[in-house]
Amino acid sequence: MNSDTIKKGMRRAPARAMFKATGLTNEDLKKPLIAVANTWTEAGPCNFHLRQLADKVKEGVRKAGGTPLEFNTVVVSDGISMGTEGMKASLVSREVIADSIEVAVRGHLFDAVVAITGCDKTNPGALMALARLNLPSLMIYGGSIMPGEFQGHNVTIQDVFEGVGACLAGKLSAEELDDLESRACPGAGSCGGQFTANTMSTAATFLGMSPMGVNDIPALDPRKLAAAEDCGRLVMKLLAEKITPDQIITRQSLENAVASVATTGGSTNAVLHLLAIAREAGVELTLDDFDRISARTPVLADLKPVGKFVAPDLEVAGGFRLLANFLMNAKLIKDALTVTGRTIFAEAKEAVETKGQQVMRPASNPLKPEGGLAIMRGKLAPEGSVMKLSGHERNEFSGTARVFDSEEEAFLAVQEKKIKPKDVVIIRYVGPKGAPGMPEMLQVTGALVGLGFSDQVALITDGRFSGATHGIVIGHVAPEAAAGGPIAFVKDGDQININVKARQLDVDADLKSRMAGWSPPACSYRSGVFAKYARSVSSASEGAVTGVFEPTRTSVAAKK
Repeated sequence: MNSDTIKKGMRRAPARAMFKATGLTNEDLKKPLIAVANTWTEAGPCNFHLRQLADKVKEGVRKAGGTPLEFNTVVVSDGISMGTEGMKASLVSREVIADSIEVAVRGHLFDAVVAITGCDKTNPGALMALARLNLPSLMIYGGSIMPGEFQGHNVTIQDVFEGVGACLAGKLSAEELDDLESRACPGAGSCGGQFTANTMSTAATFLGMSPMGVNDIPALDPRKLAAAEDCGRLVMKLLAEKITPDQIITRQSLENAVASVATTGGSTNAVLHLLAIAREAGVELTLDDFDRISARTPVLADLKPVGKFVAPDLEVAGGFRLLANFLMNAKLIKDALTVTGRTIFAEAKEAVETKGQQVMRPASNPLKPEGGLAIMRGKLAPEGSVMKLSGHERNEFSGTARVFDSEEEAFLAVQEKKIKPKDVVIIRYVGPKGAPGMPEMLQVTGALVGLGFSDQVALITDGRFSGATHGIVIGHVAPEAAAGGPIAFVKDGDQININVKARQLDVDADLKSRMAGWSPPACSYRSGVFAKYARSVSSASEGAVTGVFEPTRTSVAAKK
């Protein structure tokens, strides 16, 4: 056992003495040591319930002959920090989560790992760590919140963000907004639409790193506790059979994960996160792969933010197994190993469709013929940018640039009703280096939708969008403004042209003539984690990662 190095033999008596101080016995120390990497926090509903899941995971480990040891890592709630300086910490936290899990596991020489996740960045952060460590491991997602009820219909946190804009427009009273905010989130669990948390939960299942049928169980459903216990048993099976992430995170499984994002109209953040996970796993994956896979993958799931249903509805309809079954039958995913020890096709063949369900459609009758993502390039984004297609039907849009160097300036303009139809709002210097931390622009996009501008105003940024965002939006513009990308040189009044079919993002202006004398603004943080992040982070087109990476498995194989 890996852990024998730290706990076996005469010279390890001091280590055993310290383990025994926590209640472990000699018998416990003869067994494999299993890390239970939790992301529990009281700061937000998404991870609030994970202590109970951790207890069940540990129970399963013990019953299967292991000794579980739990530790925690950080969480930043996107929904709470949105629109504030705190939102800069969100993407930074992904790296901290991955690093802290890696450090804790390597530091104690654990034999296997179960990661328990919830809020947006905990999912990719955990998967990045598991790929690095390459120990027998799996990820269990805490599950979705149930929808709230407001004025006779279901609501999510998305409705509250859009309610702010509706209130500004006089469509919703201050009292109604207060009532909405009190009803939108009725308990623990991650935000209910196909926003970033549920998108990455879906991706983790199709990647094979979460057991099929576990992540889609809602947070407070009693079945979740039983599933957590099963995951404790399962990690011991992975250890016994020596199944590691390098056997699961492959080119095929990554393409399956991309297809699952495209077919559910998932969050654009999945592009950043899957690129990062692929890097950690040493598998080649590029922006062009997202565009290619999305173009061939129809939207089959009718999920919010643009559809009718929320994640718990999908689970009732037949869950990820049914979705995998539809994609398998249409030859839109490939067979690949999963942490259950079975392949994704074997899991998909056991799908049971609930009679009369309307959440998912077969590929023969899609909601949209192409997936929810497009990679845009052009004068404004030579390295690429990411457009969400599932929230609108526009193939072309041209408008006048309204340029802002911060999200706060842009939101103030929206609040003061200075943004008009045919405007193209550009928010720059909010990329990975520029913010630093690449915050999401949901406060601005939510307000624009609430004002009724979802298909009349475009928003382009070197920052990110929440999974709850919809409308004509393009993010992850690379190179970013802080790196001297073209977006830094756009001016108010320039005409911006968006052509979805041609995948073009252009500006009618001679940007090169404006570059003379430009220098990047100084980072607003001179020390600490944000300054370190700004110095080391890569482009969004590479996943906004901060690590040191070996050549990919693909490139090494090609050289041989």
